[in-house]
Amino acid sequence: MSLRNRFVLPFILSTLAILSACGGSSSPPVVAPPTGGFSTSNLNGTYVFSVSGTDTVGAPYALVGTFTANGTGGITGGTVDVTDLSIGQIANSPVSNNGTYQIGVDGRGRAALGTSTPFGTIIFTFALQDSAHGLITQFDGNASGSGTMDLQTSGVSPVGSYAFSFSGADSTGNAFVTIGDFSLGAGGAISAGLQDFNDGGFPFPDEALTGTVVVGPSSTPATTLTAAQLGAFTYDVYAVDANHLKFIEMDGLGTLAGDAFSQTSTTVPTGALAFALEGFTLSGPTAAGGFMVTDGAGAITNASTEDVNANLSISPTPLVFSGSYAVAGAGRYTLNLATGGFFGGTTYAAYPYSGGLFLLEIGNDSIIMAGAAYPQSDATFAADQGYALNLTGINALALGTGAVEVDDIAEFTAANSGTTVTGLIDENFAPGGIPTFKIPLNGTYTAPDTSGRGFVSAAGGNSSISTLNGGFLLTFYSVDGTTFPFIESDNGQVAAGVFVQQNASASASAAAAKAHMFVVRPLVKAHAVQPKKNQPKNR
Repeated sequence: MSLRNRFVLPFILSTLAILSACGGSSSPPVVAPPTGGFSTSNLNGTYVFSVSGTDTVGAPYALVGTFTANGTGGITGGTVDVTDLSIGQIANSPVSNNGTYQIGVDGRGRAALGTSTPFGTIIFTFALQDSAHGLITQFDGNASGSGTMDLQTSGVSPVGSYAFSFSGADSTGNAFVTIGDFSLGAGGAISAGLQDFNDGGFPFPDEALTGTVVVGPSSTPATTLTAAQLGAFTYDVYAVDANHLKFIEMDGLGTLAGDAFSQTSTTVPTGALAFALEGFTLSGPTAAGGFMVTDGAGAITNASTEDVNANLSISPTPLVFSGSYAVAGAGRYTLNLATGGFFGGTTYAAYPYSGGLFLLEIGNDSIIMAGAAYPQSDATFAADQGYALNLTGINALALGTGAVEVDDIAEFTAANSGTTVTGLIDENFAPGGIPTFKIPLNGTYTAPDTSGRGFVSAAGGNSSISTLNGGFLLTFYSVDGTTFPFIESDNGQVAAGVFVQQNASASASAAAAKAHMFVVRPLVKAHAVQPKKNQPKNR
């Protein structure tokens, strides 16, 4: 049965009604004044950031770099690497020492980084989880992208085993994802490694991985990851700490960027794993999320459920699925979902890492879906708390004609006295976007059920200022009671993201010691891109 036959029109109409009820009035909704305990002092030290998305001409791009915040509103230096299909690559470009940042009491903030790159002054908007971690978007007229920022530990020399997930585009703009693992020996040489690729729906599974990892930043990046079929890829590497590295491709062959985390275990966790995926299926752009339940003995049980937004066709109720998983290499597994009712592919490669599992579809020549699954330890959601949110995906305005990437940073408070959420959204989109700051957010939430699945429905704006979609309906999944990946489940956007509980008073050292969050990023097909001079051949 096709996905569209399984999804029904009444749910779409009910979603429209929810959004209309939230934002249809001509009177501006009431927004509670921002509350919280954040200030400029919460940003103090050197932070590693990454964003990826779409630039102003529709080309895929990524930025990875550092900035140093002085705790009083000044940016005193840093570096940035750029990879962009329309402008090329710039490695280790300095960030000026006269940048600025502001932070509100709710943890939302903006930073201006002066650079000599073609992007000039780069503007970020962010929402802090605490003094060590935040969610971030690019918020200027150059590009729109999403990512994370994390407080850096100095003097890191990576050792041991890591699992990674990098995404972006190949040299022609096709969505491209690779996941894998590697063990480091003397001098950063990879002593053992495996890698899986999916290039625009064409999988290259189970490749042996060799190469060397050299921490930068460097004007001549020296990290190489080499696979038998696709050859060598060159990256610059920024270390957050010994357990977390950020990679950005710098060879002119594409725009891959992403994260490597310590591979502290090489087994699939037992029990419920909250997951989120984004990519493309035969239906078009697709986001999927839910709970994968494993039994510890190779089975994915029929207690597993999935929510799907496939090109704006929404599953009215969670789809039930099952399957199996098996060891398929050192630190690598394959998931077989061919007969279990799962939508979004038949076979996935899975690599355990310190936060869960990296996932990539490798079983079909027409599907590319990637994301992560996180072991669930707490299915609850606490009210009377502030939450930082990042949403990233594809807006429906251009479905069928190209991709308009949309990126939101928000902060909201869930009221214990009812089911309401109030807050503010900062939104950018590209191509053609104009960054919009402090859009009112008002709506409702439904607390998670016993599995940990809940909902947030909100209007994004009023009669004079609004988000591109006019609001959102999110289906979220509790991981640990403080971290909530989600997918968008309305008829306007195909998107995913995460919101996290904020803690302004946590010490920077205690916050930095927490596990880092991997944020699922959208896979966007590029608009027509003017090739730069000496553009390399396709991969």
